[in-house]
Amino acid sequence: MAGASVKVAVRVRPFNSREIGKESKCIIQMSGNTTTIINPKQAKDNKSFNFDYSYWSHTSPEDINFASQLQVYKDIGEEMLLHAFEGYNVCIFAYGQTGAGKSYTMMGKQDVKDQQGIIPLLCEDLFTKFNDNADNSMSYSVEVSYMEIYCERVRDLLNPKNKGNLRVREHPLMGPYVEDLSKLAVTAYNDIQDLMDSGNKARTVAATNMNETSSRSHAVFNIIFTQKRYDAETDNTSEKVSKISLVDLAGSERADSTGAKGTRLKEGANINKSLTTLGKVISALAENKKKKKVESFIPYRDSVLTWLLRENLGGNSRTAMVAALSPADINYDETLSTLRYADRAKQIRCNAVINEDPNNRLVRELKEEVSRLKDLLFAQGLGDIIEMTNAMTGMSPSPSLSALSSRAGSIASLHDRIMFSPGSEEAIERLKETEKIIAELNETWEEKLRRTEAIRMEREALLAEMGVAMREDGGTVGVFSPKKTPHLVNLNEDPLMSECLLYYIKDGITRVGRVDASSRQDIVLSGHFIKDEHCTFTSSTGPMGETVVLEPCEGAETYVNGKLVTEPTVLKSGNRIILGKSHVFRFNHPVQARAERERTPCAETPAEPVDWAFAQRELLDKQGIDMKQEMEQRLQELEDQYRKEREEANNLLEQQRLDYESKLEALQKQVDSYYPEAPDEEEEPEEEVQWTERERELAVWSFRKWRCYQFTSLRDLLWGNAIFLKEANAISVELKKKVQFQFVLLTDTLYSPLPPDLLPPEATKDREKRHFPRTIVAVEVQDQKNGATHYWTLQKLRQRLDLMREMYDRAADVPNNTTEDSENVMTGGDPFYDRFPWFRLVGRAFVYLSNLLYPVPLVHRVAIVSEKGEVKGFLRVAVQAISADEEAPDYGSGVRQSGTAKISFEDQQYEKFQSESCSVGLSRTGISQEELRIVEGEGQNAELGPSADEVNNNTCAENNLLESPLKSLDGPLDTTLEHLKIGNVFTFRVTVLQASSISAEYADIFCQFNFIHRHDEAFSTEPLKNTGRGPPLGFYHVQNIAVEVTKSFVDYIKTQPIVFEVFGHYQKQPFLPLCKDVISPLRPCRRQFPRVMPLSKPVPATKLTAMTRPQAGPCHCKYDLMVFFEICELEATGDYIPAVVDHRGGMPCHGTFLLHQGLQRRISITIVHESGGDMEWKDIRELVVGRLRNTPEADETIIDPNILSLNILSAGYVRPMQDDRTFYRFEAAWDSSMHNSLLLNRVTPYGEKIYMTLSAYLEMENCLQPAIITKDICMVFYSRDTKLSASRSIRNLFGTGSLRAADGNRVTGVYEVSLCNLADAGSPGMQRRRRRVLDTSVAYVRGEENLAGWRPRSDSLILDHQWELEKLSLLQDVEKTKHYLLLREKLESTLLMGQDSLQTRITEELSESPQPPEVDHEVSSSSEIITERQRELAAKCLRLLTHSFNREYSHVCVSASESKISEMSITMLRDSASISALNTITPSSTCPSLVDGCYGNPELRPPMPRSRAVSPSPDTQEKSINQTSETKPRTRKFVPDIQEIRVSPIVSKKGYLHFLEPQTNGWVKRYVVVRRPYVYIYNTERDSVERAILNLSSAQVEYSEDQQAMLKTPYTFAVCTEHRGILLQATNDKEMHDWLYAFNPLLAGTIRSKLSRRRAGQMRM
Repeated sequence: MAGASVKVAVRVRPFNSREIGKESKCIIQMSGNTTTIINPKQAKDNKSFNFDYSYWSHTSPEDINFASQLQVYKDIGEEMLLHAFEGYNVCIFAYGQTGAGKSYTMMGKQDVKDQQGIIPLLCEDLFTKFNDNADNSMSYSVEVSYMEIYCERVRDLLNPKNKGNLRVREHPLMGPYVEDLSKLAVTAYNDIQDLMDSGNKARTVAATNMNETSSRSHAVFNIIFTQKRYDAETDNTSEKVSKISLVDLAGSERADSTGAKGTRLKEGANINKSLTTLGKVISALAENKKKKKVESFIPYRDSVLTWLLRENLGGNSRTAMVAALSPADINYDETLSTLRYADRAKQIRCNAVINEDPNNRLVRELKEEVSRLKDLLFAQGLGDIIEMTNAMTGMSPSPSLSALSSRAGSIASLHDRIMFSPGSEEAIERLKETEKIIAELNETWEEKLRRTEAIRMEREALLAEMGVAMREDGGTVGVFSPKKTPHLVNLNEDPLMSECLLYYIKDGITRVGRVDASSRQDIVLSGHFIKDEHCTFTSSTGPMGETVVLEPCEGAETYVNGKLVTEPTVLKSGNRIILGKSHVFRFNHPVQARAERERTPCAETPAEPVDWAFAQRELLDKQGIDMKQEMEQRLQELEDQYRKEREEANNLLEQQRLDYESKLEALQKQVDSYYPEAPDEEEEPEEEVQWTERERELAVWSFRKWRCYQFTSLRDLLWGNAIFLKEANAISVELKKKVQFQFVLLTDTLYSPLPPDLLPPEATKDREKRHFPRTIVAVEVQDQKNGATHYWTLQKLRQRLDLMREMYDRAADVPNNTTEDSENVMTGGDPFYDRFPWFRLVGRAFVYLSNLLYPVPLVHRVAIVSEKGEVKGFLRVAVQAISADEEAPDYGSGVRQSGTAKISFEDQQYEKFQSESCSVGLSRTGISQEELRIVEGEGQNAELGPSADEVNNNTCAENNLLESPLKSLDGPLDTTLEHLKIGNVFTFRVTVLQASSISAEYADIFCQFNFIHRHDEAFSTEPLKNTGRGPPLGFYHVQNIAVEVTKSFVDYIKTQPIVFEVFGHYQKQPFLPLCKDVISPLRPCRRQFPRVMPLSKPVPATKLTAMTRPQAGPCHCKYDLMVFFEICELEATGDYIPAVVDHRGGMPCHGTFLLHQGLQRRISITIVHESGGDMEWKDIRELVVGRLRNTPEADETIIDPNILSLNILSAGYVRPMQDDRTFYRFEAAWDSSMHNSLLLNRVTPYGEKIYMTLSAYLEMENCLQPAIITKDICMVFYSRDTKLSASRSIRNLFGTGSLRAADGNRVTGVYEVSLCNLADAGSPGMQRRRRRVLDTSVAYVRGEENLAGWRPRSDSLILDHQWELEKLSLLQDVEKTKHYLLLREKLESTLLMGQDSLQTRITEELSESPQPPEVDHEVSSSSEIITERQRELAAKCLRLLTHSFNREYSHVCVSASESKISEMSITMLRDSASISALNTITPSSTCPSLVDGCYGNPELRPPMPRSRAVSPSPDTQEKSINQTSETKPRTRKFVPDIQEIRVSPIVSKKGYLHFLEPQTNGWVKRYVVVRRPYVYIYNTERDSVERAILNLSSAQVEYSEDQQAMLKTPYTFAVCTEHRGILLQATNDKEMHDWLYAFNPLLAGTIRSKLSRRRAGQMRM
């Protein structure tokens, strides 16, 4: 016995492609037998290991230190082979991570010279030594076995019959072995090479991220090498048997590195399991060598690999280990593990024993084992089994297991005895194993060769049975058409499946049948009509050559060339054979076919291709079946059946028609009986209405205005051209043009005149006929590359789009540098770009010349306003009248002083301009100024508030008021003002002083100005550098203008301004990059507010019949609703308690219901509103819930299958104490399990919320259809036993506790209900609005997905443009008002006290009213004129101040007040009735008393908004009751519409106010939050639920110092709604003014202006 350590060698390979791609660095260094690994993260952390061999194979073979395959074999392989010749068992195994080079070291590349591995070199060297041996007494034999361990299962790689997994068993003498593993005898190296190649092809390999041909199994190549020496002297033969085990282990791997998934992951897990067990075995063996006394347990059995290699690792074997290393730093951890693995293996010592004559010794030991087992069986009384076995086998010395198995029937009678004998079954199994091993040992060499040849023949026969042929050299396997052997090929209905199966007809008899036949069938078929033994093919050789005879069995359907055969039939090549019904074959005889081709073809051989269809037709023809006749007969039957069924259907339809006609006649008779026809009466001619001249003018004006409304036409253009806009943007994004397109509306106004190229041709022709400005749809082109903005017409967009499509189509052929050619951009060759001017318009300003009427100089500071209504800066301009010879003052150096320019004002030319300006909205009159701010008809939004028409009329009337002193001078001007006499030359000076606050993005600034009707005669200043910082830009440009005074010139300076246009060079990119936000909507920049929950559409009702909504007409009245939503849960006490609501989030009307899972629930809804005669709830028709989701947005296009109609439990009015509002409450049961939704049937995950939409259908009195209240509910479900606090809000943790928990467990919704009259269905306007236009914005265009959710502007653009126009108009009015105020102040300061006559005249003119020239007024006294003036001013101011602008932008709601009237120098409180009304003010009638006090005259009373319900006063209520009792009950029907109000995120003011309670006349403190247009009232600051609301858009805010003096209560003001008056008190004067500003900014400004003037007057006195 010799003890030796395991030889350990390490070998490092070159970088692979993966490591080269990752630019890995080498971390392995070798010096002699020392290997050092470098830590890539810590360069100083190096670890060194000493091994028996260290092979440096990282570089190329040219390196002197390079270790080749041959060197590795010489060091390890030759030594191991020498030990094998000595008689030792030998084992070489390679270890390492996957892709480290193990298989290359062991197997190498056999087809490449000098790259063969250890295994082929060792086998080749083994047979070389055999041939070199000259000793005749020595003989050698070699057996080979090749197996793989794949997923802990053993597979034989050399025997194709062993398809399954082989069992690993253990023998007490031989140790572990693989049962039925084939051991093939070889005589030369070529035999081993063929077997090795065959086994390698059968190995399991797969591709991973680290190795394309990763070994997925452990391969064990065993060579049993036997040496026999014959001793002639003793006539004895001795043997030495050496077992050479060459093991190629699968690589250790990490799942994340290899990217293993699925099967690869499972394989890697088993590989790592076996290698981990191998490591444990090596560690245990190394520890045992250190601990000589106590040996630890070695876990060989934990893995199949270690169990089979038990002898090689720590037993009778000489073992060598090759550790393959990866040099890359990315595999540092795996390489270090491999080195430690090898270092542990170096400590193992194996006790190798020379196997001297092991066969004899083993046979002897086995015979002793057999005798022991026999004694055991005799002791159990089963000796007769042994005697019977001996008798059957003839006392053969080696009874095999197969012999015992074949005679199993003979010992069946002993089965019961064996079963009842303890341990007998195990003993017999052990006896069979031993005898089987003895038989293998006693098998001679010749028998082994014969058995190997038999296995080879069986393999070829098995392949032949499967229809696969193998050539004689055995090198290629596949399907071949044999050249001599007759065979059958299949024919299939699918041509691709034909001739895919090949069946050989062997010499002799070939049987065809089913798999379950009594005898084995050579060709196995299945299916109907196939017998167990169907037919036989007999192949025999005669004088005519080889012939094949088909003989069908009895009862088997067999057809040859379409004929049924029952007798033996000789087959010829090309015959069609049909077995059963579905198996079709063609018989091929290669030899016979060649002979037939030499002669004429057989008569039965068809000329057309022989396929499945041909065989079927042939079968039918031979059977006498005419397919054409059969088809015609079948077709005739179908036609007869169709004709019969059609006649029956026609008869049935005719019968139904007659029935329906009879029913209709009966119904018509009933209708005629109920509604008899009225006798025909002659229509009386309508009387012509006699209109006054004023009424006729108003009618003409209304007709013209209605004709010019463009809402529907603009919407049609936006919808119809959206697809072209999307396509242009998509092409721009794909071609990377940095150009974005969006719709824009342009209106011809003073601040934004339309260029002529944007007006369509018909618009210029119709310009004189139009009385209102035209609005056009254009395309705004934002050139981000050049920082320019252009406007295209829709026609130009389509023309450019055609060019864009052409560019897009040829973009693939054009290089990128040419597509971005800047020259094309500049010259206009690119359809995406236009030429852009060097200077861009900054904005326009207007300076009026009214001061020239009273020759006083004025210095104006006017705003420079852009086309979008944005103030870009300010311009200071001086205008003064001068004498003809007056020189300009000296402003210093750099001042441009131009000469005197002469301008002629011709009356005819000016009148033409006047007519055109009136048509485009530039008229002086209030009519055109009104239309400047109106793009669309307000018919659709009429119910939102006072119409814009009325407001604009008021605004224009105010402008006319300001113009009144100038117009009044029209008559006496020619006679009193000497400097403006007709025919004189009048000279005035315009001085452009400074420009300020202009952004630095405009570099060079200059200004030009001209008369509004003389665009061709403009005066320009010099450009100035603008930095945006420092003092204002000083132009100091002086221009004298001399004009011959005409009537048109005087009219111009009265009404028209000079236009100043400021230009600048733009030097900054104004737009965002296109990749970030491809065309963001062109909206004003606004603050980012908290996300507002979207408003959902109503959930469809399930019980109510679908009704078509009638068209709503004018709005009758409106109400504000406050709706409380509660979800009640059943408590243990049996009461339904409101569930807890989490009000975190800060926004009103929001909240999250915290619900428990598995409890019964009810939904309770309470509607609160002011009491009114038109609002009366009748019943709740249906309450539906649906649209369950976990996101706030709901996809309303999908039909929701989970809509649930709730059972209404109760409904009715509720009257709480001390609250005169109307409360209507209803309750319904809600079973959430009925939705069958997972969202409601589980506990809500953390961070998720459940959303549900609720819709209530309520029936109202005097309404045609139910009103719908819709609310989105947010919920979170907790487990049944979760304890939820009354309020989860942190701000309520430190509250006073005064609020009950139930009061806060609700969610509030604010709604607006509109009761509208039925619309006139026949009006042309209604029909035009109802027409449907195809919205092309939803159509898909190529590349739309690149637009990042961008959409073309639609109806919202029209609303935005309305606001822009209104803003421009207001800016114009502000400039005009500032001019007249400045002129008035200048006149007051410059006129001398002695000029009483002039002052008196101006005062009278200011007090006069602008009257139309067509209406004549009687001359009245001064007092009467003042009274009439007061009345008109009051009515106009009230209409103006009660106007509310567009809801989307601001809610400017003002009311008339005493301060406003007093500011206009009007003393209206003269009647004693008004004073008495003020003295009798009460809290319950606060606002009405204020109104009555201000306007004692009923004609001056402010008109109430028609769009709101009016609550009758107590005085008139009795009269109305008496009148209604006498008159008939009204039968008017309304169309209800309820809209949820989106809460504004902007808080104007919040704090505490005191409210006067009508019942107690005491003050109550409430917390108030102003979010315009609503005021939300809470009990306290910590109250999370709104208790009441006030709508400022329909309320009037009143403030009166006299009222405070009478009430003796300071800091009070009143808010008057349509139904009540509320008196409020602030804490101090500043707080009161702040609250007034929050409620009504205009009223607060008026009051402050009044106070400042009063203080100024007191200071003068």
